[in-house]
Amino acid sequence: MDRGMPDDNTVKAALELAGRAPSVHNVQPWRWRVADHSIHLYLDTRRALPATDPDNRDIVISCGAALGHLSVALTAMGWAPVIRRIPDPAEPDHLASLTLIPHRPTSLDIELSKAITVRRTDRRHYTSWPVPPGYLSLFTERAAALGAVVRRVDDREPVIVAAQQANRIHAADESYRFELAMWSGRHGSADGVPARNVPPGGPADDFPPRAFAAAEFTDPARGPDHAELLVIGTSADDRLSRLRAGEAISSVLLTATGIGLATCLLTEPLEVAAERAGIRNDLLSDTAYPQAFLRVGWAPTSADFPPHTPRRRVDDLLICDDEVSDDQKFQP
Repeated sequence: MDRGMPDDNTVKAALELAGRAPSVHNVQPWRWRVADHSIHLYLDTRRALPATDPDNRDIVISCGAALGHLSVALTAMGWAPVIRRIPDPAEPDHLASLTLIPHRPTSLDIELSKAITVRRTDRRHYTSWPVPPGYLSLFTERAAALGAVVRRVDDREPVIVAAQQANRIHAADESYRFELAMWSGRHGSADGVPARNVPPGGPADDFPPRAFAAAEFTDPARGPDHAELLVIGTSADDRLSRLRAGEAISSVLLTATGIGLATCLLTEPLEVAAERAGIRNDLLSDTAYPQAFLRVGWAPTSADFPPHTPRRRVDDLLICDDEVSDDQKFQP
């Protein structure tokens, strides 16, 4: 690397941490280009989910989460990113460019970066220990700094209805069922959702779990779910807003993990346009667009923590110069 950029090993380590971000069906729809003075994030539309995510909303949010993780990782490594989001409107899949400046990491920077390797999606029921209100306020503050809102859901009924309706619609959709099967129960794969990460659903569940695969383990601590339910929203619903929503989700997830809380993103209730519109009206009073739900709470201590889901190799995600236009090659 030229002076003014971290060395190759540092960049690769940061990109590996960015790849620990959550993504819909664990498709990991991001690619990276490392230039002489910058790092670029691209949406990999080859990993789109037309039945699950027809407008690419979920995969852009997923890329935003990877961008958030990358920012945290670089900052902890001594490089503060200056981010240009959607730098060229004519290239909407070029989601962000990052130039880096030297930075002395704080203890908070390091703690958030440590949380990247600890965080995972925990689909189990959470215990009845309450989440202190101050933690919820901190989530709101961290999300607001990235252009998103976080609201605690007091009345879950609209979300339950939307989740059940989306589940019924998806269950009747052959294309959706095929797509889900493609990303389910994979063994020895670097992507998708292994069966071991999905506990079995129960008849009393508020939110029907996706039928990724027959679960390979049981949850001995299963009982009522006492998770706090949060909704993450943005003031608009364009690609930039969805990218920012993903960054905010990254920040909230890492903050919660650092505190010791378990987390689980829920997107299926928002994957049906009519249900998403209803949620916007019922929970956000038409003042923001819902982008994701987040379950937050204290994990049960009587069962093993869910394993990490697999991740793709950084080398497989790098874009070569012959894959981009000449104009893109010389962007700073």
